[in-house]
Amino acid sequence: MEPDAELLRRLRAGDERAFVALVERYNGSMLRLALSFVPSRAIAEEVVQDTWLAVLRGLAGFEGRSSLKTWLFAILVNRARSAGVRESRSFPVADAGPVVDASRFGPGGAWVTPPEHWIEEAESRVDALKLTGMLRGALDGLPGRQREVVLLRDVEGLTSTEVCSVLSISEGNQRVLLHRGRGKLRQVLESELGGSR
Repeated sequence: MEPDAELLRRLRAGDERAFVALVERYNGSMLRLALSFVPSRAIAEEVVQDTWLAVLRGLAGFEGRSSLKTWLFAILVNRARSAGVRESRSFPVADAGPVVDASRFGPGGAWVTPPEHWIEEAESRVDALKLTGMLRGALDGLPGRQREVVLLRDVEGLTSTEVCSVLSISEGNQRVLLHRGRGKLRQVLESELGGSR
């Protein structure tokens, strides 16, 4: 994998493939982070697109005092916070479209082609989905700053220094927020999985 610094150099030289590589590398992480600030995936996708536009516009001004990833996430957080505030003042309209493509089912309502390995892996998939849903709910239930710090540290793998830079918080505050957020997630896991250590 090509280092960010090299992609940045190529991007500044006008290489469009460098931009595509950056998008492929960070778009998923940026979308996950944006979802923690806004009420829907559509809005999160819009925030990510706005962030990429801002990155292209601000590329000449990026001085490299932080890593490229930290700079991307800082722009995203600012845009996501603004969008989250704006969207909290509006009322979402439900999408009336079908949830699943009707062509996946036959006339009797059964699968046209059943999912592979359905029987063998059903229990482990159900358990994994249950645990994932439970953790997602617990993460979403954390107070905003705790959720942001846990996402950036534990999901996106940023260092504590990078998190402080992205969120504009002190090192001590970051440590407290991370400790409290992880503690609450641990409580949820322990109560769900039946045991405390």
